[in-house]
Amino acid sequence: MKYGEQEIVEFTIDAQENYWPNEHPKNYRIDIELPEFMCKCPRSGYPDFATIKLSYTPNERVIELKALKLYINSFMNREISHENSANEIYDALKRNLQPRWMKIVADFNPRGNVHTIITIDSDKE
Repeated sequence: MKYGEQEIVEFTIDAQENYWPNEHPKNYRIDIELPEFMCKCPRSGYPDFATIKLSYTPNERVIELKALKLYINSFMNREISHENSANEIYDALKRNLQPRWMKIVADFNPRGNVHTIITIDSDKE
């Protein structure tokens, strides 16, 4: 196994070193786009590709960007539905960041003439 593959396999999003103190008490928004999300369909095993858009207003912590990249890459060999992957990402980041506000948009590439977009917004929970 190559070092990058091993790093992804061993990665855990809950490790405290993945989060840094937010040094700015004011309200501001962080927008991150992850255009290379991949997981596998739990029924067919076919790959599903998406762009994940994360927006959040930090509270006491921000996520380290390499950690976010590794977390998103950790889905690439998992069989997980569109809905479950979006909800898992949202739940893990909300639990660890405890942001003032957060929104995840998972925009999956069309497959079989179906285009799925999943939006989870903390204002609408």
